Amino acid sequence: MLSNTKSWRLIFALSLSILVPACSTVPEKQTEQDTNDITYTDERDPLEGVNRAIWDFNYNVLDKHVLRPTAVVYRDYMPTPARKGLLNVVNNLDEPSAFVNNTLQGKFANAGISAGRFLINSTLGLFGLFDIATPMGITEHQEDFGEVLGSYGVGNGPYLMVPAMGPTDVRDLSGSVVDGMYFPLSDLTMWGSIGRFTVKALEGRIQLMDQEQLLEDSFDSYIFVKEAHFQRSEFKVYDGNVPQEEEEGFDDFDDFEDEFDDEEFDESSVDESSQAESVEKTE
Repeated sequence: MLSNTKSWRLIFALSLSILVPACSTVPEKQTEQDTNDITYTDERDPLEGVNRAIWDFNYNVLDKHVLRPTAVVYRDYMPTPARKGLLNVVNNLDEPSAFVNNTLQGKFANAGISAGRFLINSTLGLFGLFDIATPMGITEHQEDFGEVLGSYGVGNGPYLMVPAMGPTDVRDLSGSVVDGMYFPLSDLTMWGSIGRFTVKALEGRIQLMDQEQLLEDSFDSYIFVKEAHFQRSEFKVYDGNVPQEEEEGFDDFDDFEDEFDDEEFDESSVDESSQAESVEKTE
């Protein structure tokens, strides 16, 4: 037989298990009108109305009719060695900025690795066409200036949906501008910059094809992409070691449980009162 303390804990735990899912359940099907009527208040996204309009244009027009079809053709018809070579060149151009940004965060070992990769791949790798450094065990440690700002406590700032570029925020967008001022990115011609952007966009879109169903099945694709952006941004700033925040509800439950641990229940007195009550009923 369960003691009174254990009984209370069991009842409380069962109540939580029933109430929490019920409160968090979202109706499986919503009409288009219901979805349009939903309003969100997100302090990170003060320009949500504008951002949603741009997202609809990016996703339903640019991606559907331009980016995705082009990425499919690029994936299926561009020879793999050529694709890999172009991506290597583009990634090699980012090594000097990684060197500076690692240095600014005090990651001197990673900064040395970035400098070494750029030197090796730019010479032995024929201007980055071949990634010679990685097989040598010198793996990349890419860092952007947005991560530098984040590491010093600068917040993301307002969320932004940029036409033809997708989700970003003020911090990351500012970081991209600063990264573009580093050598050799600052010396690229207009066509060189367009080529770099195109290769990155196509390869990035190809990688996302395996995740398309998640986006299609999401309750709100705009919210899904926004949350994914902020999670990725935080993941990059903390190098994958994102600090875990304790749920306030679980702290309250622990306090609730401790109160019962501090109390003593006299089971004999409970049994005596039960026996007295039964005697009264028989009389």
